[in-house]
Amino acid sequence: MPVLSALSVTLEVPELEPGLKFYTDAGLEAASDGSAARLRCPGQERDSIVLIGGAERKRLHHIALRADRLEEIAERVPAAGGKVVAPPEGFSDNGLWVEDPHGMLIHLQDHPADPELAEAPAFEVNGPGRVVRKRRSAMLPSAAYQPARPLRLGHILVFSPDVAKSVAFMTEALGMGLADRAQDVIAFCCARKDSDHHVVAFAKSPAVGFHHASFQVGDPDEVGRGGRALVEKTREAAMNGDWGFGRHTIGSNFFHYIQDPWGSWFEYFSDMDHIDDYSLWTPTNYDMSDSLANWGPAVPEDFVHNYEADPIRETRAA
Repeated sequence: MPVLSALSVTLEVPELEPGLKFYTDAGLEAASDGSAARLRCPGQERDSIVLIGGAERKRLHHIALRADRLEEIAERVPAAGGKVVAPPEGFSDNGLWVEDPHGMLIHLQDHPADPELAEAPAFEVNGPGRVVRKRRSAMLPSAAYQPARPLRLGHILVFSPDVAKSVAFMTEALGMGLADRAQDVIAFCCARKDSDHHVVAFAKSPAVGFHHASFQVGDPDEVGRGGRALVEKTREAAMNGDWGFGRHTIGSNFFHYIQDPWGSWFEYFSDMDHIDDYSLWTPTNYDMSDSLANWGPAVPEDFVHNYEADPIRETRAA
């Protein structure tokens, strides 16, 4: 069971300040030394997003995944079309650094598991013949709610020029499972035990790139509140795009995406499908009509545009 969960995404960006504002507005905590910024979920002792300043434009540097049995992974990587590489300059040599068949850099770390999240109050829904909430309102006045608080990084979606080949590498070399896919356009990989529906996902594009990082919040209401608040806070600094509130078919999670200053996305999510034992799960190949959402607003025109491969318009932060 080598890959266990997502740890972080590292991006090279032109300037740190727009990213610091965006991600702290989203609820992450930040530390910066002027050349790099590290952002983490409140209460966590590890980074979820790392920004390296001074790049010509935004570019995915690497993703980091929690894994065990790293020696076994290293042995399998070449046969799966990847290669084991030295750590990039300025990065630690702990764990295992590999490149997938498309050159995407992955840092695998035998990192301790995060502490279990505290159990939250149940999200109760009254329905026909099932009234579970009685003599009280579901909602408090809006002023009673605190800003959205990301609890953990749940998954990472990256672009790939060959989704099937990327999935084969993740399953054959890194020991993940294919959870579901939609034709050859998008695919979702999970850990094999006690996993969110997806930990790493791939969307088809001419080149590698970063699409989004997804952060769990307490419940669907917090997805909605947090998403709308982040849209208002970042309207002038980001590329002005958002998508939500909605619900995915694949994974079943409620979502709201907000575009970052460089054209990729930040997602709040709640209520993700859980795969406790991959041997008991059967992947589905969905129609493209279900590849993005079961319901929600119209999809932004550039939602699946890879600005790292084709920067068709300048971003405000560049």
